[in-house]
Amino acid sequence: MSKIKEIILALAIVVVLNLFFNYGVFTFYKEPKFENFCSAELTQKVYTEKASCEAVGGRWYESNQVNYGDRMVPVKPMPQTGETSWCDSTDKCRKDYDTVRNVYNRNVFIILIVLGLISLGLGLLVISASAVANGFLGGGLLSLIVGTVRYWSDMNEYLRFIVLGIALAMLIWLGYKKFNSK
Repeated sequence: MSKIKEIILALAIVVVLNLFFNYGVFTFYKEPKFENFCSAELTQKVYTEKASCEAVGGRWYESNQVNYGDRMVPVKPMPQTGETSWCDSTDKCRKDYDTVRNVYNRNVFIILIVLGLISLGLGLLVISASAVANGFLGGGLLSLIVGTVRYWSDMNEYLRFIVLGIALAMLIWLGYKKFNSK
């Protein structure tokens, strides 16, 4: 029965530790909000002329297809006008928002990775109570996963490789430090 209690305590620590990390990040490091970059007028008003669209930082589309990087996607006629030409009025402000949000996600990634590695280190090297140590190990691992998943799509492939290499090296070092000393 005490083994079950230890497992439940360790799982509770995993969950609460990660809630604590993430809530702490979101409390002290505010996420950028889309509406701070793109006003309600830009998102609600329909621009029917190219000049007025571009004057607000929008992008005017003349055809019934939009280029999404590697493919052309058909565009349905606008319900208001029946036209296939249309205005993406939030083009510039959305790009500005995306730039700031990507930096924010990178910084949250770094914070969660550092907290995860500290938790792993505490669980392996400092904390002697097995249930608590296991909770910190699991919490550290989950923090590494959450931080990486949050920023993974914005990372370039070289950064992904470097991050994975550093994480692997740290885990191997921690493992040798803890389990080779016995």
